[in-house]
Amino acid sequence: MPSQYEIPLKKIRREHEVLKSRFIATLAPVPGIEEARNFISHIKKEFNDASHNVPAYIIGGGNTMTEFCSDDGEPAGTAGRPALAVLRGSGLRDVAVVVTRYFGGTLLGTGGLVKAYTESTQLVVNAVGRGKRVPVHVVMLSIPYHLLERMRALAAHQRGEIVGEDYAADITMTLRLPVEAFDLFQNELRELSAGKIKAEIIETTEIVVAL
Repeated sequence: MPSQYEIPLKKIRREHEVLKSRFIATLAPVPGIEEARNFISHIKKEFNDASHNVPAYIIGGGNTMTEFCSDDGEPAGTAGRPALAVLRGSGLRDVAVVVTRYFGGTLLGTGGLVKAYTESTQLVVNAVGRGKRVPVHVVMLSIPYHLLERMRALAAHQRGEIVGEDYAADITMTLRLPVEAFDLFQNELRELSAGKIKAEIIETTEIVVAL
C-alpha cells in the first residue's frame, strides 16, 4: 500500500542567529530508523565543535510511527521537544532534523531556547520540497511501429513513464505505471490493439513523486 503521508524531497539547511547564538538547522529524508541515526551521526561529526546538536525524527505513519528527540545537553524540554513538535505539525514523515547551536555568550532562558529551536526547525520545514511515495508497476510490452505514437499518448494519459524503447522487428517498450492505473491501461491497450497486445508486469516498486 502507498504511504499516505508527505515526505521531504531532499536534504536542506537553513541558518539564523539569536542573541549571537548561531543556529543551523539541517533536515533530510530518512526512510528508516537506521538512516535517521546515520544522518544524526553525520551532522554531529560535521559540527563536532558545536555547543549542541539537537536531533528529532519521525519515521513511518499511523500505528507504525516512531518518534525520537533529544535535548543534547540543553535544559530538559527546551530543544528536542520543540523541534519534534514542529515536525509533527508539518505533516512530514520519514524526516529527521538536527538543529546545531553555537553558543554566542548570552543565555536565552528556557522560553528563548524553545522559541529559537522552534523557529530553526520551522525554517527548514517551510522551505523543503514535498513528495509522496507512489507504488508503480514496471511493465513490458511489444508493439508494431505504427502504434508507437498512440502508445506513447496512452501511457501519458495513464500517468505512465516510458523508461525504455528497444527497436527490432517490433518495438519492445518498458513503462512505469501507477499501480492504481494499471488495469485501466491494460483495458485501453486491449482496445487499441484489438486484443493482441498485453502488458506484462516485471517488477512492482515505489517512486517518489513531487507534490
